[in-house]
Amino acid sequence: MGKLVAVFVVAVLVLYSADPARSDASDHRFKEGDAVPLYANKVGPFHNPSETYRYFDLPFCIPVHLKEKKEALGEVLNGDRLVSAPYKLDFMKEKESEVVCKKTLTREEVVRFRTAVIKDYYFQMYYDDLPIWGFIGKVDKDGKDPSDYKYFLYKHIHFDIFYNKDRVIEINVRTDPNALVDLTEDKEVQAEFMYTVKWKETATPFEKRMDKYSQSSSLPHHLEIHWFSIINSCVTVLLLTGFLATILMRVLKNDFVKYAHDEESAEDQEETGWKLLHGDVFRYPKCKSLFAAALGSGSQLFTLTVFIFILALVGVFYPYNRGALFTALVVIYALTSGIAGYTATSFYCQLEGSNWVRNLLLTGCLFCGPLFLTFCFLNTVAIAYTATAALPFGTIVVIVLIWTLVTSPLLVLGGIAGKNSKVEFQAPCRTTKYPREIPPLPWYRGTIPQMAMAGFLPFSAIYIELYYIFASVWGHRIYTIYSILFIVFIILLIVTAFITVALTYFQLAAEDHEWWWRSFLCGGSTGLFIYAYCLYYYYARSDMSGFMQTSFFFGYMACICYGFFLMLGTVGFRAALLFVRHIYRSIKCE
Repeated sequence: MGKLVAVFVVAVLVLYSADPARSDASDHRFKEGDAVPLYANKVGPFHNPSETYRYFDLPFCIPVHLKEKKEALGEVLNGDRLVSAPYKLDFMKEKESEVVCKKTLTREEVVRFRTAVIKDYYFQMYYDDLPIWGFIGKVDKDGKDPSDYKYFLYKHIHFDIFYNKDRVIEINVRTDPNALVDLTEDKEVQAEFMYTVKWKETATPFEKRMDKYSQSSSLPHHLEIHWFSIINSCVTVLLLTGFLATILMRVLKNDFVKYAHDEESAEDQEETGWKLLHGDVFRYPKCKSLFAAALGSGSQLFTLTVFIFILALVGVFYPYNRGALFTALVVIYALTSGIAGYTATSFYCQLEGSNWVRNLLLTGCLFCGPLFLTFCFLNTVAIAYTATAALPFGTIVVIVLIWTLVTSPLLVLGGIAGKNSKVEFQAPCRTTKYPREIPPLPWYRGTIPQMAMAGFLPFSAIYIELYYIFASVWGHRIYTIYSILFIVFIILLIVTAFITVALTYFQLAAEDHEWWWRSFLCGGSTGLFIYAYCLYYYYARSDMSGFMQTSFFFGYMACICYGFFLMLGTVGFRAALLFVRHIYRSIKCE
């Protein structure tokens, strides 16, 4: 427990130091005429959130002294590349149609701007750590035929800034619909880029200046939909689980009474049902090294998820705390690798495994391996596209160093501690020398149909909330209602555990004793349902397009769903193991 507290404290300290709102030299207080930092971040197609490019990849006016802002690890992972913007918005200094620059756009630059306008490119900037967005142009679709469309670039930006005493509270940006550059034809055009700045006083305190960004997900109708979905899920799940629990408890009670009666009436009477398997039910599974490694990785991912929820609930991930979530994921994953090593190796040794070093290597690669291969492919795609999602060499070196100097040593230390724990596997019944033959079973008792049944109920409890999460991660919505998400997560765990226990009982009652892998696969099958939802979301609920965005969406969602598979598989197996131990401890086994 002390180690977990230490992990949490270290993660909070790292996130606090990496917070861009705190790490900036500025204390967010300014005098009249002071320069307030304005950084241009990125541009990209509005419907492809992963496909973003550097602001000056488009031929905007470049400032004389172009300065790149130093970024934390999480900001780089988030695809942020902040550079000084061409506009000067000094504190409380108003400007009217100030000229940034006059330039002649070449034919190639016109084509680049027109392509960007066709793809609905938006720009993002940060002014005193407040995010601002706007579209770079518009398409005039007066003509019915696409060949009659006209394409325009906005050349005049209006900044409306609100202040309270010596602090910036809010900034809004809008483009002048009448100040346009015609990009329809492939020819050189003259462009005069301008901006206007207006300052207004507000009574909103500095501490509440970020509230407006989180209010979009906390509007009454959004909250009503959220709570309705939660209540709907809770009622459905509770009714189904209650129904299953009643049946299961009644059947188990009858089993216990029957077996007790059989023992009293006739000692030589043949055993039936799940009691018949008492000599095989604790027979170790096939591929026990892989099984133990999956449990170790799943335990680590479960711990990671819990820590992320704790940080979210205490308010670390406030809107536009750039890269905080990515920093938290990297740091906490590295610090919790000891849990994976300890869990995997101790369980492997309980299963009388001998090659614990190979088991430890398998544990270290089971989740990181597929993630690394996916990253290599997607990073290569991003480099080919020259997108900001392509990680710089220095950032890759930092991640490799974290893995080499923190993750791997902790994994090994955890493994050594697990090997030396000397914990024996607690089996209430002795295992026979030779395995019992499993009788022929109907098709619906096979692994695939059972996984389909096991995954559907937990997925039905979370699918409404999934839309909001996807719209936040793969869109431009802001998700801040972490309390609701935490309730959904708890429901997911309870339902996963219960449905796995129920299916394990029915499997044992059918005299099938190979429940170890089955319980893990049934618990983790919700991850497959989530990936199937990805296909539905991509084609039916989003406007994403292009090879880069498609590969990023399906590549990283495959890794996330694989992580869910390992985590929920671990939850399912642990619940099934507790259940199996309990029922066999409750009867007399010869």
